[in-house]
Amino acid sequence: MAFLGLLLSGALAGAEPISPTERRSGFDQMSSEIQAMQRDDGANPGMLAVADGEDLWTKAPPSGRPACAGCHGAASSTMRGVATRYPAWDAQTQKPIDLQTRVNTCRREYQGVEPLAYESPDLLALTAFIAAQSRGLPMTPPDDPRLDPTRAEGRTLFEARQGQLGLSCAICHDDHWGRHLGAAVIPQGHPTGYPLYRLEWQGLGSLQRRLRNCLTGMRAEPFGYGAPEYIALELYLATRAAPLPLETPAVRP
Repeated sequence: MAFLGLLLSGALAGAEPISPTERRSGFDQMSSEIQAMQRDDGANPGMLAVADGEDLWTKAPPSGRPACAGCHGAASSTMRGVATRYPAWDAQTQKPIDLQTRVNTCRREYQGVEPLAYESPDLLALTAFIAAQSRGLPMTPPDDPRLDPTRAEGRTLFEARQGQLGLSCAICHDDHWGRHLGAAVIPQGHPTGYPLYRLEWQGLGSLQRRLRNCLTGMRAEPFGYGAPEYIALELYLATRAAPLPLETPAVRP
């Protein structure tokens, strides 16, 4: 009956189904053991990628141009708060971009090297290192009207029934959060910890990877990495999650 309910119910349009006072990170629904793993930098496996990202931050690219640190200086100060404000509007391309795309834009334009592939260890490490500088700060996606159409598109995608099962993101994460789907507790779906370490993956992964997993679970065709649909979903999810604190690198089951 619970599964039938998942199929028949849906998110309501209009006001946010989860009020600001009810918003909570998936961290709150994890076991005490996984919570302890995330809290302890010595035990959090995602911190290995953050360390790799710190090395890349200070390493000059093959082009001989400055390293990230050569332009931005100490990330602990210059990158503090940056990740809380993505996706953001990019004036050059006149469209929203996420943090991964920002890293690759810098590489191409200022370092004279090729962009890193999505889900590559180096791009995940650099993104995790930059995001980790904002741990504990509230998510604050820009209140920029140029982002509004993309934000609205993200909400439409979040609430749209997709795939052979006719499910939507909202059916699980708005209507049934806190309940179980199989053995897993359904979270509210807030992207507070990406890139994060999933025990299921035995590695670090991006929000786009997680969204692809969800679409596959709904038996829908996932978008390709870097698709504008993911940027729209990321922007809506960030808006919906604010002002929960950033946790990168989070640990999840």
